[in-house]
Amino acid sequence: MTLDRWLSRLPLDSPSAFMKQVPTIVGFGIAVVIAVLPNGVPITNTSEFVAGVVLVAVASVLSLVVPWRRFAPEWAVVVPTLSLLAVGLLRLGTGSSASPFVVLTLLPFVWIASEEGRINIVIASLTTFVVLLAPLVVDGATRSVGDVVRAFFSPVIYLIVAIVINELAHRMRVQLAAAREAGERQETLLAQAVTAQDELVLNEARLKTANRLIQSIWNAVTEQSVIGTDLDGLIDVWNPGAEKMLGLTEKQVLDGRHHITDFHLPSELAERLQDMDARFTTVATTDEFSALVDTVRAGSADVRDWTYVRPDGKRVVVQVAATPRLDENGHRVGFIFVATDMTEAREFARLKDEFVGLISHELRTPLSSILGYLELLRDDDEDPLSEEQLQYLAVAERNAHRLLRLVGDLLFTAQVESGRFPLDIKDVELSSVVSASVESARPAAANAGVTLVAEVPDHTVAVRGDTLRLGQAVDNLVSNALKFTPSGGTVTVALRSDGSQAVIAVTDTGIGIPAVELSQLSQRFFRASTATRNAVPGVGLGLTITKAIVTAHGGRLDIASEEGVGTSISIVLPVETPAAVTGAIPRVEVTP
Repeated sequence: MTLDRWLSRLPLDSPSAFMKQVPTIVGFGIAVVIAVLPNGVPITNTSEFVAGVVLVAVASVLSLVVPWRRFAPEWAVVVPTLSLLAVGLLRLGTGSSASPFVVLTLLPFVWIASEEGRINIVIASLTTFVVLLAPLVVDGATRSVGDVVRAFFSPVIYLIVAIVINELAHRMRVQLAAAREAGERQETLLAQAVTAQDELVLNEARLKTANRLIQSIWNAVTEQSVIGTDLDGLIDVWNPGAEKMLGLTEKQVLDGRHHITDFHLPSELAERLQDMDARFTTVATTDEFSALVDTVRAGSADVRDWTYVRPDGKRVVVQVAATPRLDENGHRVGFIFVATDMTEAREFARLKDEFVGLISHELRTPLSSILGYLELLRDDDEDPLSEEQLQYLAVAERNAHRLLRLVGDLLFTAQVESGRFPLDIKDVELSSVVSASVESARPAAANAGVTLVAEVPDHTVAVRGDTLRLGQAVDNLVSNALKFTPSGGTVTVALRSDGSQAVIAVTDTGIGIPAVELSQLSQRFFRASTATRNAVPGVGLGLTITKAIVTAHGGRLDIASEEGVGTSISIVLPVETPAAVTGAIPRVEVTP
C-alpha cells in the first residue's frame, strides 16, 4: 500500500500539502544525520541548528493536520515558507555561508514558486533572499567582494527561476484543466454513445419485431389482394392475396413491370372516364389510370366495384378500396388498392334479385285483386257504405296502392339488375315533364311547409326518351328533396339546356348527406345516415331507379351535397338520340 493511499484513509483534509512537504522532511533528515555523525558536517551553532529542526518539524505537522483545502489556496504557502526559513537556520547552525546544506533551499523554493499566482514569485524570491543573505548579517565577519556579489547575485537567479517555474506550472495547470475538461467531455460523450448504442440496439430489436409482425400480417392476407403502385400506376407491391386472385407471383409482376391498368377491363375504365366528363376518344395509359385514382388525388378514399382480368382471361368481380400511399413526411408517393372478391356476393345478389322479382310478381296479382274489390265496395250503389266505413276503406286502399308502388319498384330494380327493362322511345319535351312533376308534388310540399320552385325556360328543351320513365325519375328526385327538407326550406327544380345536353337539377336546402356516403347513394336499399337519424321514411330504392333510368337514356346522374346545407342532384341527358336507347341496355352499375 502506497503512502498516499494510506494517508487518504486518515481523517485529514489536505494530505497533498503533507505530500509536498515530504521531500523537505527527507532532505532535513539526511542533513541532520550527516551533521550528527562523527567526521560529518560540524554543528557551529547548536541553538540555530535545533531551531531549524524544530521549525521544519512544526511546518511538517501543520502540513499534516491543518485543513488547507478549507482555506484560500495562497495560505498553503505558509508551510514551504516556514520550511525555507528552517533551511536558513540549519545553514546558520552548520557553518553559515560555508554550510553545504544550502541546496535544501531548492525544495521549499520550488513548492512556493510553483503555486498559482504571481505573488508566490515574490514570496519565494524574498524568502530565498533572506536565507542567502542571513550569513552576511549574522556572522558580521568581513567578506570578500566575491562573497558579497555571490550573495546578491544568487537571489536574482532564484527570482528568474521562480518566474520560469511559476509560468511553467501555470501553463501545466491550464493544460491539465483543459485535459481534464476534455476527459470529462469524452466521458460524457462516451456515456451518451453507450446510451445511444443501447437505444439503437433496442430500436433495432423493436424494428425487427415490428417487421416480423408486419410480414406475418402481410402473408396472412390471402383473401384480399393488396396492390401498391407509384404515382404513375407502376406496380411495386404485390401481396399473397393478389397472387392468389390474379395468378401471378410477386417476382413475375415486379420483374415484368406491370401497370395496374393491365388487370382492368378497358370498357370499365372508359365508362368511368365518361362519368368524369373526360373526352371519350383514344384513351392513353395515364388517362386510364386517372379513372382509378381521380377521387384519391382529390383527397378522398375511393371504394368502387371493378372487374379484374387474370392473365388466363378469367374475370374476377371485385370491390376495390383505393387510398393514397404516403412517405414518412406525409407526401403522397403512390397508391394502394385493396380488392375483395365479390363473385360469391354478386351471385348471392343475383339469386336475391330473382327471388325479389318472383315474390314481387306474385304479389302484384293479389294486390290488384284487393284494389279491385276495394273499388267495388266503395262504388256499390245498392248497399252504400257508411261514412266511417268509407274512411276505413280509404285507409286500406291508400296502403294497398302504396304496397303496389313498392312492388312495382322492386320489379323495376330486378329488371334493371337483369340488364333489360322496357322503354317507349319517342320525342320528349322536358318542360312538360318537369312542370307535371312540380304540380304533382305541390300538395306534399304544402303539407311539409316547403317552398317548391320551378325554373323552366321559355324555349323548348327536347330529348329522345321514355316520357313515363323520365317523369318517374324527376318525381323520385323531387319526392326525396321534399322528404329531406325541413319545414321552411326550399326545393328548386330547374331545367336548362347546356349545349348538347339537357340538365334537370333538383336542389334543396335540406339536411344534406355526408361526403363519405355519396358514392353509395344509388345502391339498392341504402339510406344515408342523416335519413336514419332524422327518421325520414323510405326504403332506399328511389335513386337506384332514377340512376338506372338516366343511364338507360345515355345520361348521367351528378350528385353534390353538404351535410346541414343541402343537396343538388342533376339529371344530365344528351339532346341527340342516344345510341343505347333501344329498350335493351347493358347491365346497369348501381354506383354513381
